[in-house]
Amino acid sequence: MIKVLILFLMVWPLITQAQQESKDVEQLKKEVLLLQQDLENVQINIGLSEKKFRKGIVVATIGYTVTIAGGLMLGRKYDDLGKVLLVSGGITGITGTFMMADAFKYLGRAGRKKSDKK
Repeated sequence: MIKVLILFLMVWPLITQAQQESKDVEQLKKEVLLLQQDLENVQINIGLSEKKFRKGIVVATIGYTVTIAGGLMLGRKYDDLGKVLLVSGGITGITGTFMMADAFKYLGRAGRKKSDKK
């Protein structure tokens, strides 16, 4: 009986250690899955941000090009057209600039979700 008790006391730490390692492995698996989900979310947000940013660059470039063309027409034969191009190009350029700035909100979304989990 004493031999069985001694054997049980020697084996007991091995059993509890194996159970703890199993829990640790499961916890690591859960953390890896959460990190993969966060990574996918960030990649989606970066893709959305890139598309909006590119559209903003195109709109701003067109707007500021029209503004320059309108400025070059001022004081010449088509002065009235130059004024209209100057204003409309400026508005279009500012709109494009806001579109570019707005594209960064998608990058901020990933950061806010990450900080809420903590």
